[in-house]
Amino acid sequence: MDILSFLREPWPWYVAGPLIGLFVPALLIAGNKTLGISSTFRDICAAVLPANIEFLKYDWRAERWNLTFVLGIFLGGFLTALLLSEPGYTVGISEKTQTVLASQGVALQGGLAPKLLSWEGLFTLRGFILIIVGGFLVGFGTRYAGGCTSGHAIMGISALQWTSLVATCCFFAGGLLMTHFLLPFLLAL
Repeated sequence: MDILSFLREPWPWYVAGPLIGLFVPALLIAGNKTLGISSTFRDICAAVLPANIEFLKYDWRAERWNLTFVLGIFLGGFLTALLLSEPGYTVGISEKTQTVLASQGVALQGGLAPKLLSWEGLFTLRGFILIIVGGFLVGFGTRYAGGCTSGHAIMGISALQWTSLVATCCFFAGGLLMTHFLLPFLLAL
């Protein structure tokens, strides 16, 4: 088996789960760092915007490791798209899920994203609501909740933080609400 074939196959839960779980103590041992992505946007704003904004007056350089981590996420996404972009490759989605998505009007295209999440889809009312308004709400929600799903669900729950458990339950409830109630309504637009 060549390495490209190995990378294209989903890793089983008993490999991927522990690797993610071991990342938490590794960060704590390596430098008393916590996993989370949403605060990186504040770090980027503090680095590039004028220093006269009170919310951005702090030592963002102390969080450079987090900026490197986010850069690694983008690089990983780019390499994944590059490695998996050959003609005929599709994401492995179960038949049942494809049927449910099709019944909701979500057309799958070849590649890594549904047709709805495309440049063409962005310039429709439905696409604008889902991509721009949805993105704003996700960003607002992560700041309001004091962190994102990775920060709360992986780091916070492993540290036995009650607020992280509540936030994670709310994230999942919001995802179910969106999938089963709001998405069918928006797709009917």
